[in-house]
Amino acid sequence: MRDSGVAARALSSKAMSTRTPRRRPRRLRTLAAATLVAGIFCGTAGTGLDVAVAGAQPAATPPFTTPNTDDCPNKVSPPPPIDTSEVPAPGDPAPTPLPVPSPPIGGPKLGQCGVVLPPGVPPVPAEISATGWVIADLNSGRVLAAKDPHGRYRPASTIKTLLAIVALRSLDLTKVVTGTQEDANAEGTRVGIGPGGRYTNKQLMQALIMCSGNDAAHAIAMQLGGVDATVAKMRAEAERLHAMDTRPATPAGLDGPGMSTSPYDLATIFREAMTIPTFAELIHTEQADFPGFPADPKIPGDKDHPGFVIANDNRLLYDFDGDLGGKTGFTDDARQTFVNAAERGGRRLVITLLKADVLPIRPPEQAARLLEWAFAFPPDAYVGSLPDSSRSGSANPSVTLASPPPHDSDQPGDEDTPTHDDLPTYILAGGILVALGLVIAAWWVSGRGRRRR
Repeated sequence: MRDSGVAARALSSKAMSTRTPRRRPRRLRTLAAATLVAGIFCGTAGTGLDVAVAGAQPAATPPFTTPNTDDCPNKVSPPPPIDTSEVPAPGDPAPTPLPVPSPPIGGPKLGQCGVVLPPGVPPVPAEISATGWVIADLNSGRVLAAKDPHGRYRPASTIKTLLAIVALRSLDLTKVVTGTQEDANAEGTRVGIGPGGRYTNKQLMQALIMCSGNDAAHAIAMQLGGVDATVAKMRAEAERLHAMDTRPATPAGLDGPGMSTSPYDLATIFREAMTIPTFAELIHTEQADFPGFPADPKIPGDKDHPGFVIANDNRLLYDFDGDLGGKTGFTDDARQTFVNAAERGGRRLVITLLKADVLPIRPPEQAARLLEWAFAFPPDAYVGSLPDSSRSGSANPSVTLASPPPHDSDQPGDEDTPTHDDLPTYILAGGILVALGLVIAAWWVSGRGRRRR
């Protein structure tokens, strides 16, 4: 099954910066069992959610080896697909590969396909499975280090950052739109939009950015002229940003004919998105209320569907000191993809990972290791530059970044929220409570629990 934005959520606490854990909000602690059953957290609608089973034996895994890209296997096109998602529709020609710019955008060193490091920095951290990655300074645009920076890969849901740029600069966020059955039927991850539900465009953007909702992507695309028109606008924006390895095929990031991006381009796109205050706010938001939708009169016995809480699916937002926010992605062909930014001492870095896997550690932890490593670089250590938003490709040291609202861990409600990592714990606790309730009920019915008169 193809999916988008579901994976790369679980994260070990190893290699994370020390951060005082924040207690879970009282509302979420109280409603944990009910919300898990209802599936209100990001990615539980329309997806296959893997839950650990007590006593299950882990499957044998092959030995891990870091992918080698020294011979530039992805210079022209992404790796061959493993399914039929990129087969053109009948009558449509297969897209030709995008031209490879020469000289390479960002500087000559970024034309290399292996690991690209400035002199004198420590070796790359171990256990990085991402086939291509880039670390760049959001403020200056300098690329600190990279692996196959212009290699072409599939972006999965990380391309929603490009959709967000187009939408946030085009749509009235206060406008209320009505959900459709076509929105609800979107393939892959769905936040839970229902026919007849009423949503502001800001709520749709929350669902898109925080929860990777493909139903939200569809609802947004319909306001931008439809799927084809939206893809055309995303391609035009990529060209404006000089992201010449990038060609969206779908608004949500599901694989399609000709789809590609690169670690370099994804950093460029995310940097541009972070200049939009609403994007910087939403990518940093941990939880939000989301509307429900009315009963379907065509379904016998259907009832109104109440609103629910959505939680950001980027685990680094909760676990990594100074995290500014990021976007996960996954499809069968793209594998794990991830883009994330963090700030330390006034320095803001962005990390992009493409064609990663959960072996030997999950992609967010890989990103955390690479960020910790790069934050220790001296200021003059870099290998190239991101382009500006013109078509010149020159570095832009004066880009103005929006700042997300600060976290205040002492305020009620601004606390760690349950994610998919918490599911086994909550399911076990819920099962114990249900079993205890059944025992008490049986005891009461038998008469032993009633007071004798």
